[in-house]
Amino acid sequence: MPHPSLHDGKPHLHARSARAVRRRSLPIAGVALQVALWSGFAPPASGHDAPSGWSYPYACCSMNDCRPVATKAISERPEGFVINVTGEVVPYRDTRVRPSPDGEFHWCSVAGGEGGRTICLFVPPRAY
Repeated sequence: MPHPSLHDGKPHLHARSARAVRRRSLPIAGVALQVALWSGFAPPASGHDAPSGWSYPYACCSMNDCRPVATKAISERPEGFVINVTGEVVPYRDTRVRPSPDGEFHWCSVAGGEGGRTICLFVPPRAY
């Protein structure tokens, strides 16, 4: 028995029409994507991007380890920066301490958890 969409071995009109519509749709989809990008639409930041747009280094972040934190979440003591939620002290000269590109604190902890050990700490410039 012949295929239901074939008549005498030739595709029916509706099958040819469907292919034509698909072929015409591809350029339209490409134009729509370009318009969306030009209009300022941007996909959400990935796990390695800070909300302000700079990228957390891979050494610090594994998709969900880093996030901005309020200034009050970090204290400065003579021995170093203190992560207030855990009490962990990160010495000022520790290699995990890095300058913050946006002037805000960002904390990267193991598994992104509030109780996790610090992987990196991005700090704003210090006023003396």
